Amino acid sequence: MSNPDELLVAISAAVESERSNQMSLTVVVGGAVITGRLAPEAVWRERVAEVLKDSDRLGPFSDVFARGPRGNQPGGGEAPTHLHFHLARILQGSLGIPESGGMYRVAIKDVSAWTVGDLSYFDQ
Repeated sequence: MSNPDELLVAISAAVESERSNQMSLTVVVGGAVITGRLAPEAVWRERVAEVLKDSDRLGPFSDVFARGPRGNQPGGGEAPTHLHFHLARILQGSLGIPESGGMYRVAIKDVSAWTVGDLSYFDQ
């Protein structure tokens, strides 16, 4: 979307202000379907930093995420520009990649469709 969906921005702002990670959302971005739960940006950054810190090769990058956002602090009055997913999967056929869920950052302006809820596939 060239103009971010106001409702999606409001959902993201509510996640940021409530510091909640219980909002499930599914979005379409560039043809990919991503489904999972939203997290406040600070919580998302903290978790990514923890994962990177434990890696021998990627450990030095953990500081980039641990520093936090510049100029876009919660409560700062600026509308969120990104969705921060955790426990998220890219849906491909009957598979969710990664199976255990991953951490994704999606620009709200790039979301072409969305729905509330976490989609799951089950073989029957």
